[in-house]
This record gives sequence, C-alpha cells and structure tokens, in this order.
Amino acid sequence: MALLAHAGTPDELVTELLVVAGGFMAWTASKGLRDGGASRLSRPAAMLLLGGAVVVVASALVIPAKFMKPPRPAAIRPASSASLAIDEPTAGDHVSGGALGVTIELRGGKIVPMSTTTLTPDTGHLHLYIDGRLISMGSDGRRESVPIGDLGAGQHRLRVEFVAADHGPFEPRVQATVAFVKDP
Repeated sequence: MALLAHAGTPDELVTELLVVAGGFMAWTASKGLRDGGASRLSRPAAMLLLGGAVVVVASALVIPAKFMKPPRPAAIRPASSASLAIDEPTAGDHVSGGALGVTIELRGGKIVPMSTTTLTPDTGHLHLYIDGRLISMGSDGRRESVPIGDLGAGQHRLRVEFVAADHGPFEPRVQATVAFVKDP
C-alpha cells in the first residue's frame, strides 16, 4: 500500500528525474545498437550514450543521498493544544473483513496537505498505526478505511497520532488508542 502524505522532498524529485533520464538514454542507446546503425545514432555514439546512462542512474543513487539531505524533524518539538479521539472503532469492537472503518475527531488542530519545517502548534498530519506498525499517514482527519486483511484473528491496537507538519511528534504527543478484536 502506498503512503502518500506529501508531495516529496527535493532529493526524491532529483532521484526520480535522474532515473527517468538514465532510462531514456539507455532506451535510445539500445535502439541505436539494435538497429545496427540504421538509426541516426552511430554505434560508437550509442555505446557512449549507454555508458552515460549507467553513470546517470548510478548518480541518482548517490548524489541526492549525499548532497541533498531531506529535512529532518526539528530537534525541539512544539507543543499542541489539539486533542484527538477515536470515535470508531470503539473499545472491544469485533470486526471482520479486509478493511477497518476508522472515524477520528481532531479538536483544535488542522490537517495540512504538505510537509514543511515551519511548525505551528495547530497544523499537522494524522498517522495511523495498528499494533505499532504505521499503516497510513494521509488521513484527512474525519473517516478512513484501513486495510486489515493481513491481520490475524484476535485483539489488536489502533493508535492515531496528530503529528507536526514535518511528521515529527508534538511534545507532549497528541494521540489516542483503542483496542479492537478481529474475528476469523
């Protein structure tokens, strides 16, 4: 399941662009080599282009990680006056099927769509965890359906946390937890 909570960081964008450019270069070079010179690209030029494609793709793995570190959550965490409650499921609810309906009530906070390092005590994102495993960080703050098909039967714990816009926790944490039972 893809987790989409923000538009990405500059290092991710550079990596994606370099991989796409390298792929295009490799495709163009292979086309020139397959055609046996029938294309506008000579064999030596195709070999040079193929070597360049390898360098570009290798650069995609090294350059962004080495020189474009993504922003880290701030060391000093902001406090939030927001409060959070899980309206559904309620404690001890028995559920079955492949999805769990979750209804969240966030008071005093606002969900923002993008990550930023400019932190305010009333804006952020919601992260949902089941049994300590992050399952969603793109909730709009009202209702969400989360996959539970791979959960075994028995008791499980749902935790929802309102985190700052940089995805780091508030201090103290703004979270709510509820236990539910998945039926076989």
